[in-house]
Amino acid sequence: MPLHRGNTEAPDGEGPRRLSVNPFVGEANPVGGMTEAPPKHRLPDAPMAPSSAYQVVHDELMLDGNSRLNLATFVTTWMEPQATALMAECRDKNMIDKDEYPRTAELERRCVAMLADLWNAPDPSSAVGCSTTGSSEACMLAGMALKRRWMRRNADRYPGARPNLVMGINVQVCWDKFCNFWEVEPRLVPMEGERFHLDPQAAAGLCDENTIGVVGILGSTFDGSYEPIADLCAALDALQERTGLDVPVHVDGASGAMVAPFLDEDLEWDFRLPRVASINTSGHKYGLVYPGVGWALWRDKEALPEELVFRVNYLGGDMPTFALNFSRPGAQVVAQYYSFLRLGREGYRAVQQAAREVAGKVAEDVENLGDFRLLTRGDQLPVFAFTTAPDVTAYDVFDVSRRMREAGWLVPAYTFPPNREDLSVLRVVCRNGFSTDLAELFVDDLSRSLPELRRQPHPTTHDKGAATGFHH
Repeated sequence: MPLHRGNTEAPDGEGPRRLSVNPFVGEANPVGGMTEAPPKHRLPDAPMAPSSAYQVVHDELMLDGNSRLNLATFVTTWMEPQATALMAECRDKNMIDKDEYPRTAELERRCVAMLADLWNAPDPSSAVGCSTTGSSEACMLAGMALKRRWMRRNADRYPGARPNLVMGINVQVCWDKFCNFWEVEPRLVPMEGERFHLDPQAAAGLCDENTIGVVGILGSTFDGSYEPIADLCAALDALQERTGLDVPVHVDGASGAMVAPFLDEDLEWDFRLPRVASINTSGHKYGLVYPGVGWALWRDKEALPEELVFRVNYLGGDMPTFALNFSRPGAQVVAQYYSFLRLGREGYRAVQQAAREVAGKVAEDVENLGDFRLLTRGDQLPVFAFTTAPDVTAYDVFDVSRRMREAGWLVPAYTFPPNREDLSVLRVVCRNGFSTDLAELFVDDLSRSLPELRRQPHPTTHDKGAATGFHH
């Protein structure tokens, strides 16, 4: 018999007491879970068994593409189980709560210090930076700092004068958003001929007294090529000598800032160039972390105006933060620190070198098929772009993209921006996890699709703008 008898009566004496439970814990109607379809666009009236709710959502998500076969995305699609476990342990920690989660805040601070050292900051201890939800937010923060510095220098003319930002037309859409949101005039250097990114001299020629900065891309999303950051800085040095205009550079290293330090160590693109004021990267791209985490760093405190920094108490001290977003999970920051700790410089070098070798081999194999012309070969970012050869008239890149999707591969096809709208390409992003075996299967499937494509009377694409969901 029980040692203690519970009180089974309600406090008011009106019969058995009902136990108040969380609906997630309470028992649901098992028959309803099997026979009643839940509404799709309003909350259901009653709970559903957790196994039923899981199966409904799981089954619908099966219709998504396989992320490992997605050759369009730069975003990490594979991490080690230990990293996944750490992220699960931290998914309920709010990154903004520095005082409540001081160790998570400390790991963020260490990551900033590691990146400052990796990117050759003159004094890594004086570099300032923060984590973000991705490179888009990091770019917004860098643009805000550039504009605020320009406003300081031109306090006698602003807001009468309109600030502008110079960049190549190949920049990611987040820069268009920045200019729109913060009322900055975008000045875009178009593509010309076989140059698919910014030209340093053309960029310098667009600068004037209202230019807040120039954006250089270390790894264009269109073709994987590095923009010549050192040449850009040299062109702006010459501009300053001629005119006195001192224009800072921001390096959008969303992908390349986590590739070049390990594979192109002699390439000067980072804080070794005095004109580089800030750098961003996506930890969730070649930083090898699941989405979404980005990083923004400034070479010193002078590059980041103090009035933009929000300060919170951290372990009884002062913790500066700078972000557009507020609440977000700490899991990705923890995963970034795990990856830094797990791999080190040699580990990152090995991973990125393997990705570059796979990209080079796949590019060569695609070229050897005879139907395609390579624009890039994956020897900068592990990314290459290719188009159909001049004598191929039966099909176009959009036909190839659709045919590869039938085999499970997601390969983006898209048209280049001005002044090369005549050029449509396919792009392959080689990430960690895209192994040599998978690469061979990709080339085999591409080769098998060609005989039928060659028998087409003409390309089947009528609207190139609607032929793909990929729009950079």
